[in-house]
Amino acid sequence: MESILFEKKGPVGWLTLNRPEQRNALSLELMDEMQKQLNLVVKDRDIHVVVIRGNGPAFCAGHNINELVGENYDIHHFRKVFSVCSDMMQTIHQLPQPVIAQVHGIATAAGCQLVAACDLAIAESDTRFATPGVKIGLFCSTPMVPLCRVVGRRRSLEMLLTGRFISAQEAEKFGLVNRVVDPDKLVEETENWAMEIAQYSRFTLEFGKKTFYNQIDQNESSAYNYAKEAIAINCLAEDAKEGMKAVLEKRKPEWRNR
Repeated sequence: MESILFEKKGPVGWLTLNRPEQRNALSLELMDEMQKQLNLVVKDRDIHVVVIRGNGPAFCAGHNINELVGENYDIHHFRKVFSVCSDMMQTIHQLPQPVIAQVHGIATAAGCQLVAACDLAIAESDTRFATPGVKIGLFCSTPMVPLCRVVGRRRSLEMLLTGRFISAQEAEKFGLVNRVVDPDKLVEETENWAMEIAQYSRFTLEFGKKTFYNQIDQNESSAYNYAKEAIAINCLAEDAKEGMKAVLEKRKPEWRNR
């Protein structure tokens, strides 16, 4: 069985974690396969949006505990596990396409990290989220990185220090997910959302995502200095010129993706 499945439906790429019997735990094998697939997605100019989802009863239950428990495992092994995971998460962040997490069942520890690492997230109403490492003596230090940047200090510390499960509704309130939908609507709503975004110029989506993350941690003055230069450069792009011309001519723009 392949650890990762990937298919293209028009301008949307669907990446599926495919270890349902392990609750899609992030084993080294699965993460290596996922990294390879993400590296291919970067180069695919036909893909405008990526959706990450999981097969089986859960989205992702975090790391494969079997790879963290063993008499022969030393610091080099553990560094490798968490380096591979961190690199994969950062690849999602750096991917030119917007990435949507389609979440169901549970998303725990590194699975919750994966949700936070995506640009957007949609969850079915009975999904639960947690960073429960504190309960087994292994603080969720790497999941903490994207989590605190998405939900803020107080909310992330609450999750990290208690390890408790939060509902999809709480996750939406926290800002961990954007939308909560009925289970029977999850696939349909995800596809509609992905297609809504994918209709736009791939160049503009890539430019916008990069610009957003480049300014987000700057102070207001620095962010404005960066953003005003970025939007001025954006005005020179073919798709920006085409889009503005289409508005004036009251027609649908024809994107050239550059």
